[in-house]
Amino acid sequence: MRVLMFGWEFPPHITGGLGTACFGLTKGLVKHGVEIIFVVPKAFGDETKEGFRLLNASDVKLDFRNRQSQEFWEKIQYMEIGSNLVPYVDPEEFETYVTKTKLSEKQIGESVFSKQYSFSGKYGPNLMEEVSRYALVASAIASEQSFDVIHAHDWLTYPAGIAAKEISGKPLVVHVHATEYDRSGENVNKNVFDIEQKGMATADLVITVSNLTRQIVIEKYGINPDKVITVHNAVEPVERPELEGVQKHVREKIVTFLGRVTYQKGPDYFVEAAYKVLQRDPNVRFVMAGSGDLLTRMIRRVAQLKIATKFHFTGFLTGSEVDMMFAMSDVYVMPSVSEPFGISPLEAMRSNVPVVISKQSGVAEVLKHALKVDFWDVDALADAIYGILHYDGLRKMFVRHGKTEVDNLKWENAALNIIEVYNKAVYK
Repeated sequence: MRVLMFGWEFPPHITGGLGTACFGLTKGLVKHGVEIIFVVPKAFGDETKEGFRLLNASDVKLDFRNRQSQEFWEKIQYMEIGSNLVPYVDPEEFETYVTKTKLSEKQIGESVFSKQYSFSGKYGPNLMEEVSRYALVASAIASEQSFDVIHAHDWLTYPAGIAAKEISGKPLVVHVHATEYDRSGENVNKNVFDIEQKGMATADLVITVSNLTRQIVIEKYGINPDKVITVHNAVEPVERPELEGVQKHVREKIVTFLGRVTYQKGPDYFVEAAYKVLQRDPNVRFVMAGSGDLLTRMIRRVAQLKIATKFHFTGFLTGSEVDMMFAMSDVYVMPSVSEPFGISPLEAMRSNVPVVISKQSGVAEVLKHALKVDFWDVDALADAIYGILHYDGLRKMFVRHGKTEVDNLKWENAALNIIEVYNKAVYK
């Protein structure tokens, strides 16, 4: 089985769980003998390539004399990024992005249709332009490569997957790691929704990372339930002996939130719960690790609650910094409003950190040894944090059984389920 796979990011250059999931899944598939051509908009040269080919879309040259490709290229439309997508980037960049002047139609035509593109591979003001360009490049790649099935990760690559399917006639599998409803609630960006819906409708099969996401795909996007299959995410096993016994240099217990500081992740509930915990025990420090459009608001709220001396904002953390943060943490909290899956609790449990997660998360479907609360129930969230911090038997139980539970959630097992989806798409 040979797979043409489209992603938007790849470790170590990631902004969240999407790149991490793509890496783990790819490694798992390779272990089972699947050949993979993994395409990214921009490769930086330091990516880990273990048994598969990483193809840099920025290196691909286009031939507009190719009649078959021209038929697809003519359908490509440019769409401007919506302001509610800006949470993907740092708040410092938000000001710059939303004030940028829109491209004129002439500029759009000249920039989208050229012989070779240099992608940023980021979530910037020209995101939709890059999504369109990526689809153009995908059509060229699909006309040159040999493969059995196409696998496109998340909405950014769905147009690329559709292009590859139209050019090659091969079956398309789209992988839903998140939907616009997760990112924006009911205030969806119509452009993104339309891309998601078209991708799912065009695909031969749709993979969702949880049953929670599967229901959204069926109910909100109108996709036939028969072609929507859930394959839960996993976590990459990592041995970091150098982190054992790491010193945190503070006497207090540490409670950590790690993720984008956006509506979807529920950072405001974390702040409110922190205040309630500190009323009962002032010997606790809270850490919010990440960046996003709500960061400034969170800083202001912490100041209003007068808990700034017990609250720390780290900004975005890289892979090794994340491991260090978990090594210093006593509790990890993920109070997401809507979380398709959520790999970070698995990473925390892998590091022997007990976790509190929202019931509104896909990972809650697979974890037994985690405290689960409704994201909006700040009192229950505070009680759960306080309980783990103060009842040693409870903490030890979650650490011991949680580590064993997570060690059994392997990407190579998830990969077997993905291979079943490929076979169903190819041989149906």
